[in-house]
Amino acid sequence: MPDLESEASSTCLKDVVSRAVAQYLDDMGHTPPDNLHERIMREVEVPLIETVLEHTGGNQSRAAAILGMTRSTLRNRIRRYGL
Repeated sequence: MPDLESEASSTCLKDVVSRAVAQYLDDMGHTPPDNLHERIMREVEVPLIETVLEHTGGNQSRAAAILGMTRSTLRNRIRRYGL
């Protein structure tokens, strides 16, 4: 079974997310997850910000533009997550 990184290169992001969420729900079985949306957003935001910052060589203005947020918001998230 290919990992998500190699899978992402050949499929669109929504398909990768859909499969990952479906697998997560299957793994949970009969135990309903609490606050699934919040959990996913929190877990995805950190690697998203890290990857975009790496892509921009640490340039926060460019990263913020790519992420569609203000530089101030990006700086707050960097502090929040200790990046």
